[in-house]
Amino acid sequence: MKNCALCTDQLSPEEGELIWRGDDCRVILVNDPHLPGFCRVIWNHHVSEMSKLTFGEREVFMSLVFAIEAAIRHVMQPDKVNLASLGNQVPHLHWHVIPRYQDDAFFPGSVWSAKVQETPSAILEARKQKAHALPIEIRAAISQLY
Repeated sequence: MKNCALCTDQLSPEEGELIWRGDDCRVILVNDPHLPGFCRVIWNHHVSEMSKLTFGEREVFMSLVFAIEAAIRHVMQPDKVNLASLGNQVPHLHWHVIPRYQDDAFFPGSVWSAKVQETPSAILEARKQKAHALPIEIRAAISQLY
């Protein structure tokens, strides 16, 4: 697909940081000022639907998503983790793995809804500091898979 934003590894610092890249998938730590620890797991090849993957590819992809979720839970200690795979705006397989807190800007709605509150700045800063440990934790979790 031409002009697919997820078909490239090119990221600006404003978009996020490439944490890990394998043959089939990659993991991005998204730079979202309201949601520290938000990660995106992206299928490297342009595919729009999970059912277009082989059973083996699905297992690889979802095992990675679950490993990222576990790493986020361990490091960020959220109240909840949201897993989302929409693809409405970018029809390229990817999963959002998002630590959620009762005091985050969008809670209890989705992270794509309007902000309903402000997270206290000291709490948000502490979460940003925790998120610095995610790349190491995520790489360690992935090393258990491969």
